[in-house]
Amino acid sequence: MKEAEALQAFSALSGETRLRMLRLLVVAGEGGMTAGDISAQTDAAPSRASFHLSALAKAGLVSATREAKQIRYHVRFETLGELMGYILTDCCQNHPTVRSCCLGDQGC
Repeated sequence: MKEAEALQAFSALSGETRLRMLRLLVVAGEGGMTAGDISAQTDAAPSRASFHLSALAKAGLVSATREAKQIRYHVRFETLGELMGYILTDCCQNHPTVRSCCLGDQGC
């Protein structure tokens, strides 16, 4: 992952609603969720949900597929993994304490 891509992803995750949406999509897994369901579960008006989901999609963190009249969103686990890898290896230089927290060795 390049720095510009990481910055765009971090920017997309910088809001409470977007972070909640990403969490929902992670839990939903491969099946994803419709925009309407995401909107309802995050208490975001449909237009606001669409705005936030578009930002997450532009950052490459989610993808969207049209199903008849609905749009289904899926988390892009590979991009999320690349972002975590960027933090760990590029920003933190594989620092042992940070690395152990990511692996759950120290209960961080």
